[in-house]
Amino acid sequence: MKIELHKIRVSDVAKNYVDNEEEGVIGYNGKLNIRPKYQREFVYDEKKRNAVIETIHSGFPLNVMYWVDNGDGTFEILDGQQRTVSFCQYINGDFSINADGHAKAFHNLTETEKKQILDYELMIYFCEGNDKEKLDWFKIINIAGEKLFDQELRNAVYTGTWLTDAKLIFSKSNCAAYNLSKDYVNGSPIRQEILEIALKWRSEGEIEKYMSAHQHDPNANELWTYFKNVIDWVKLTFPPSSLNF
Repeated sequence: MKIELHKIRVSDVAKNYVDNEEEGVIGYNGKLNIRPKYQREFVYDEKKRNAVIETIHSGFPLNVMYWVDNGDGTFEILDGQQRTVSFCQYINGDFSINADGHAKAFHNLTETEKKQILDYELMIYFCEGNDKEKLDWFKIINIAGEKLFDQELRNAVYTGTWLTDAKLIFSKSNCAAYNLSKDYVNGSPIRQEILEIALKWRSEGEIEKYMSAHQHDPNANELWTYFKNVIDWVKLTFPPSSLNF
């Protein structure tokens, strides 16, 4: 695997930042896929998110990030999604931070303060390699970071059309599966726990085998139908407060 270090300004990464939710998150003037299919959604809490902004504002070092070079002038984030979304959202005006007892949005900053953030240089490694090399590296570099759940690691391996559709149903905030089963099933959709439960039921515990077999299916309708049938049966059999999985 080829790995090269580059210094890229925050302003360049945040240029034309767009969050289309299910359609993806894009930055770097349309050339950077900030949230690839195998990545988790944004999970930083307010404290971690604000710490990213304060680190950049203070000029302190931010941990290195890793981008995959797709070989066609485009990139995808291998590691650093949470930090990237944090500063892009701040520059975009999506939130403010508490500074000296006052809430400060990006537009409230002085021109000098804005420039300090926008000119901050990120340390980013560009990585080139085949899919297996990229995904293996993804697992390794996340050991010391925000720990991935087992299903998040499976998602990194079995990317494809099936997973894209499954995440729309099982892995979004207020997704169909969560709204249907929230009285009976514990877990966070965005941490892939609802998807993992559905897969465990359907595959009788052989989740990897099921995901491998269905990786390139056009949709996840089979899993969704099975999950709905189970929940409908539970609702008919038990009152809402009597059962949690």
